Amino acid sequence: MALIFFAAIATLCRIAVAVSPSPVKCDALGCSLRNYLGVWPDRIPCRAAQVFYPATEEELLAAVAYAASNNRKMKMVSRWSQSIPKLACPGGDSGVIISTRDLNSGIVVNSEEMTVTVDAGVLLQQLVDTISTLGFALPAATYWNAVSVAGAVSTGAHGSSLWGRGGALHDYVVGVSLVVPATEEDGFAKVVRLDENSSKDLLDAAKLSLGVLGAISKITLSIEPMFKRSVALEVKDDAEIEEQVLRFGSDHEFGDICWHPSLKASLFKLDERAPLETPGGGTNIYKGFQPFPVERAEQSRRSEEKIEQDKDEWTRCRFSEMVLNSRVPSGNGYLNDGINFTGFPVVGYNNLMQTAGGCQDAPPRFVIAEMTGSLPANCLQEQEEEVDSDVCSWDPRVAGSFYHQTAFSVSLDKVKDLILDIKKLRDMDPSSLCGLSLYGGIYLRYVKASSAYLGQKEDAVEFDITYYRSRDGGTPRLNEDVVEEIEQMALFKYQGKPHWGKNRNIAFTSIRDRVKDLDRFAWAKSRLDPAGLFSSEWSDAILGGDRDGIVSFHDHCALEGMCICSEDRHCAPESGFFCRPGKVFVSARVCRYEGEEKAGGGVKPIYS
Repeated sequence: MALIFFAAIATLCRIAVAVSPSPVKCDALGCSLRNYLGVWPDRIPCRAAQVFYPATEEELLAAVAYAASNNRKMKMVSRWSQSIPKLACPGGDSGVIISTRDLNSGIVVNSEEMTVTVDAGVLLQQLVDTISTLGFALPAATYWNAVSVAGAVSTGAHGSSLWGRGGALHDYVVGVSLVVPATEEDGFAKVVRLDENSSKDLLDAAKLSLGVLGAISKITLSIEPMFKRSVALEVKDDAEIEEQVLRFGSDHEFGDICWHPSLKASLFKLDERAPLETPGGGTNIYKGFQPFPVERAEQSRRSEEKIEQDKDEWTRCRFSEMVLNSRVPSGNGYLNDGINFTGFPVVGYNNLMQTAGGCQDAPPRFVIAEMTGSLPANCLQEQEEEVDSDVCSWDPRVAGSFYHQTAFSVSLDKVKDLILDIKKLRDMDPSSLCGLSLYGGIYLRYVKASSAYLGQKEDAVEFDITYYRSRDGGTPRLNEDVVEEIEQMALFKYQGKPHWGKNRNIAFTSIRDRVKDLDRFAWAKSRLDPAGLFSSEWSDAILGGDRDGIVSFHDHCALEGMCICSEDRHCAPESGFFCRPGKVFVSARVCRYEGEEKAGGGVKPIYS
């Protein structure tokens, strides 16, 4: 039946004309997929043969059946392709991409069981706003609100909390519907319903699946009665941050810390649950997620590139001080009445305070085009218009922000020692980490131990670091060695678990010792997709521990995190960057600048 249905719809194509940056592009030769930054960590394009945009579970079933009947690799991708690693790439040129862009209409609340069931492509803000109208809340949320629910769950995306079920979306999952490959007798695809009562072992795999178990059609999440949040920001010196971070997560349900090591300062977010009767109509419109004029986004990037080219630490540190000093007086995007910021605390309904966005574009406009043939290779594609308005600062269609993200969770019992090591490294060159402050500093968020097989082993703090990336993969960064040493120190000395949806390739090497229940996950994978049609070379490499499939050794490979340097050529010796041992973690191998003195130098900490 599935194949018959698929042939019946093949004569019509739904063509989307959108101002948004679609991650999928198709032409007569096939399709390409990019992540939201426009470039994969290895800078190698992802190709596929076809893309489908199912709008119902039945259409999703048909798409999976088509790929399975033709023995094609397939991958699900969200509307914006938010994950930085190549998880959504099916591998090879003959694969099939299945987008959840249109699978986004179903949101069903069960008030008796306190659950909500949503289609895979429902966006986070759409979900929390819809259930709020019925008096319910989802406590966990990512900070960026344009992620799809299935994408966020599948990559372990989270907010910050050690309370209750924690701050990760997958820990609120109580049911998953998966479309998986099947035998010819079953139509090559079938729907598997997983829940906590009848199939908990498989559910613990499916709730954080990396997209390798099947195609998620629906997810059921546990919800709570609506509540308000009370948020306040406070800047402190970082003299005792290694002790404060251990207490802060227990004292504040949704709290987090933005640590600015070079400025010797920290921005604490005191984020609490508040009763519904608490006065306040606050909202969160974090400015970094608001639309930017194209010229402003590009000018900001040009300024950053000049600092890098001139190795101008002084200017970079001055900019970072201004960024931090503006946070509390401006409200950092929190508005007391939805319009103005008049002071902390800001109190508002959970759905309006827990997550933010705004720069994502309007929904696409659809037209129906008649096609010929049984299945056009570029059927159901999306077309882009010229950029002539405001954009997200990172929009790959303009020359705006471009960066790396390194994110790892470290168990609470190791956090203090890691912070002290970072301080030692900072103190050797106080200006060396000013660049992180331009991106908000080192975000410290709390992640609770999880029942998900690929989830968190124990309660932990996630260190989330965003930093400059050159558009030229052979160009090194200012103070590159310091960030590389922190990365290697956290991952290998302190056994940090990498965030599945972020990170450079080296974060996923030697992962077996840093991730829980890999064998159980492999068992679930063999049950749901024994032929590995939802797997790829990349997912097989990271789950199987194949270092050769994750890293590669070539000139400049360490600059992009494609390797840890062992030879000078892995860095950029022609630019004065050589492979050297770490200064604190001596087992690290980093690309250190040994050319002429850097410009400026020196930073006056906000708290000295």
